[in-house]
Amino acid sequence: MIAVNPMNSASVLAAFGAIGVLVVIFAESGLLVVGFLLPGDTLLFPAGVLCAGGAHQEPRLALWQVLLCAAVGAVLGGQVGYLIGQHGGRALLARTSSRRVKAAAVRAEELLARYGYRKALVIGRFVPLLRTVLHPVAGVLGVPVRTFTLWQTVGGVLWSQLLVLAGYSLGTSVPHVDDYLLPLVAVVVVLSMLPLLLEARRARRERREGRTRR
Repeated sequence: MIAVNPMNSASVLAAFGAIGVLVVIFAESGLLVVGFLLPGDTLLFPAGVLCAGGAHQEPRLALWQVLLCAAVGAVLGGQVGYLIGQHGGRALLARTSSRRVKAAAVRAEELLARYGYRKALVIGRFVPLLRTVLHPVAGVLGVPVRTFTLWQTVGGVLWSQLLVLAGYSLGTSVPHVDDYLLPLVAVVVVLSMLPLLLEARRARRERREGRTRR
């Protein structure tokens, strides 16, 4: 029996393939504390790489299956996260002892207030940690169901398909790139953290400007 580490992309893909993508993306898209522990960007990109076959090598995964499972997992996970937020989400967030979850929830509220529901639900998909808590927070805040469903679907499909296709594009253009999955995952992690770093920099600048005005 193969031991599977759900936080390791290569382990999940080797054991479960496209179904593993669906399950992990579903959990990461709205199951709060559980979702925080799972890979998102770092699963979709390598999955896309494994869909590309070389000159003398068959693809390890079927592209259409990975694209479909990624989209389904993202959209269903977002809806479940919203329902969690509607039914006891505020109490759940209050009870958690995780500072990361609480900080992400605060950022999610700020994002929804700053950009409005439509833009926030699309932009939030591309920000690690934030996308896990954004959907429950939307449920807590009472974002209209139709608005939420439409725009979280747009965001989920864009995010999941773009990352898989980016990995697939790299896999088809660079021979044997799948031999370097671990370094690629590290690069994806660094790139995915850029929005958080930019947001932190913006927040510090606004705090400094606030103190200057006083």
